[in-house]
Amino acid sequence: MERPADLAAAIAAAAETLIAVLDSAASRHQLPPTQLRVLMLISNRQETNVNGLAELLDVVPSSASRLCDRLEATGLLRRVADPRDRREVRLRPTPAALTLLEELAERRQSAVQAVLDRMPTRMQHDLLLALVGFARAATQPVPEQQTDPAAQTA
Repeated sequence: MERPADLAAAIAAAAETLIAVLDSAASRHQLPPTQLRVLMLISNRQETNVNGLAELLDVVPSSASRLCDRLEATGLLRRVADPRDRREVRLRPTPAALTLLEELAERRQSAVQAVLDRMPTRMQHDLLLALVGFARAATQPVPEQQTDPAAQTA
């Protein structure tokens, strides 16, 4: 079976649509998307500090620190001394942040389910298989390109 020429474009468009569905589910909270992303990142990475967060966000540490200040002021983030090295400060979501993230995940899942419910069952099944295959392919190592030794020059 030959791959359609516009498959990558169709996937990119579907991804944008999915992002819009997920964002609409998140719009109920007054939290900016960047702050939500920070909470998601630190909730999944227990060892994160401000410098690590800055790397994950690809921002300078002072910007990451200001984001943390805002989240701390709203009661969604705590800075905690690392018990192994008291000079090191870890970022921890508060129970309120974890509740917010759980509610958000439920709303997002419901929003996606509402779209899926408008699709025929067979298409849902095909989509599941395609997404599983895509995820597997995305996590496989990229094969190194074989070079022809005869084509190399000294």
